[in-house]
Amino acid sequence: MIYETRVYRCLPGRLPALLKRFENTTLKLWEKHGIKQAGFWTTVIGESSQTLYYMLAWDSLADREKKWNAFGVDPEWLAARAKTEEAGPIVANVKNFILGPTPYSSVQ
Repeated sequence: MIYETRVYRCLPGRLPALLKRFENTTLKLWEKHGIKQAGFWTTVIGESSQTLYYMLAWDSLADREKKWNAFGVDPEWLAARAKTEEAGPIVANVKNFILGPTPYSSVQ
């Protein structure tokens, strides 16, 4: 199992729109495509209150490529993303990291 950490830095004041999009749309589409989330976090104390962190669990890099690419071109996703951005962009930038657990990690 490998894990992907994704960090979304939102434009000022746009984090609530991103959270709503995940809750109402994105998670359902991920389920459709077999994408497994491992958790979501926002900053309680720290540098930015406009950042969303989340992790995805993948069986392999090939599993990630297949499922993420299918999600990325799903017409339902493209329409939902466009609708949620009618008032303007939500995310300023995205960073992602693919992580493999160490032998002693409690998460394998």
